[in-house]
Amino acid sequence: MSAVAGDSKVATKQRLIEAAEELFADEGFDRVSVRDITTKAGANVAAVNYHFGSREGLIAVVLTRYINPVNEERLARLEALERRAAGKPVPIEEILDAFIRPFATQVRRSELSEKIFFKLMGRMFGHGCDMPPVVDQLFITMSTRFFKAIAKTLPGLAADDIWWRMHLMSGSMIHTMAHGEKLQRMSAGEAGNPTMEQTLSRFIRFASAGMRQGSEDAASEETKPQGPQVEFPF
Repeated sequence: MSAVAGDSKVATKQRLIEAAEELFADEGFDRVSVRDITTKAGANVAAVNYHFGSREGLIAVVLTRYINPVNEERLARLEALERRAAGKPVPIEEILDAFIRPFATQVRRSELSEKIFFKLMGRMFGHGCDMPPVVDQLFITMSTRFFKAIAKTLPGLAADDIWWRMHLMSGSMIHTMAHGEKLQRMSAGEAGNPTMEQTLSRFIRFASAGMRQGSEDAASEETKPQGPQVEFPF
């Protein structure tokens, strides 16, 4: 095979991935066909099977390409926080920042626009089908590590309650990423046009309050003097 032919195949594969990413972000995984992807990529319909084995194989590549870096960074950030805490509980706001912050850093490393990136991430994390094994196992590892950190920080919460709060928090995060533009339409612009940092800060304040409710930490917070709402410089 000549170098030119090899470069052409690599270029076709990359075009298919990029076309799939944009279509999945705009339409969702279930509504996009192989023909939709190949038409957008300017490729033959058979190219998807040639490069990825199947439509599902292409989906697995897209999922792995974006979800794994987010979960790897989540774990790295949590480990850094725990090392710094030297055995003490990590504040819940910092744990949630480690959980959310990777979306901000990964979008800067992506070739996608911020809008497409967040829509795609929302679609992927809300994807109803089975994840590729390499993605699924990292998800389990990451979730378990964050569960343990939250349980240590918020004593008094039952295990099932922590898992459900993590699940509910993740659901609201997915909705925010995938459907943020709907809020602009529903509010007729009153929701404003916040920066990514402002949205992250708002989400962390909201999620921290929900995670903390009913814990020993929440009881101690109620006894503190009430002043202006704290702004977290995330």
